[in-house]
Amino acid sequence: MRKASLELKGSSFTLSVLHINTSDLDSITLDLDKKLAQAPQFFIGAPLVLNLSAVEDGKLDLAAVKDLLVSRQLVIVGVTGASDAQSEQAKACGLASVKAGKQTQMPSPPPAPRTTRIVRQNVRSGQQIYVKNGDLIIFGAVGNGAEVIADGSIHIYGALRGKAMAGANGERDAVILASHLEPELISIAGQYWLTENLQKHGVTAKSGCVRLDGDSLTVEALPL
Repeated sequence: MRKASLELKGSSFTLSVLHINTSDLDSITLDLDKKLAQAPQFFIGAPLVLNLSAVEDGKLDLAAVKDLLVSRQLVIVGVTGASDAQSEQAKACGLASVKAGKQTQMPSPPPAPRTTRIVRQNVRSGQQIYVKNGDLIIFGAVGNGAEVIADGSIHIYGALRGKAMAGANGERDAVILASHLEPELISIAGQYWLTENLQKHGVTAKSGCVRLDGDSLTVEALPL
């Protein structure tokens, strides 16, 4: 029997929401470029939904905002919190209107088996390691320009000088532990800090555990 060339199935995806709080395109451009400059590789190609609930009807040039974001290599998939007029404008721009509503309760599939990957070497500049649905343990250093990513937690028994992103699938209980903290970027469940954030919190070249406290990152010193 010939298999159908198309299948329509329900699914769900985690998307970042960019809240637009003004209709001033110059202000949006300025703040966007500042944000992207902090961690350019972290945002490139990121799919976004625009929340327009704070923007007054008829004030925002949505087509111009879309062009701005696309020019920065961001992917706009739709809008939310939009009025009827804004939804029509989004449709004209080729964007979907995403409306929050009651979720149909579906039987939960059994969770995928948890994994742990152990790496017994240094992770060098240009290298990337990603662990899906599991934790990452590294016996070695993560150098400048290297990236380590895990859906779970990341344990580094060495210096962290590159980028570490834990809770990549949204797991807020994930943590990042390192014997020596000098990262270019650390992130847990989408919340991120750069080197200057760590320095502001008094963490400089020390061992520590990075975790989420509410919606903010925090660092706890590890016992010697």
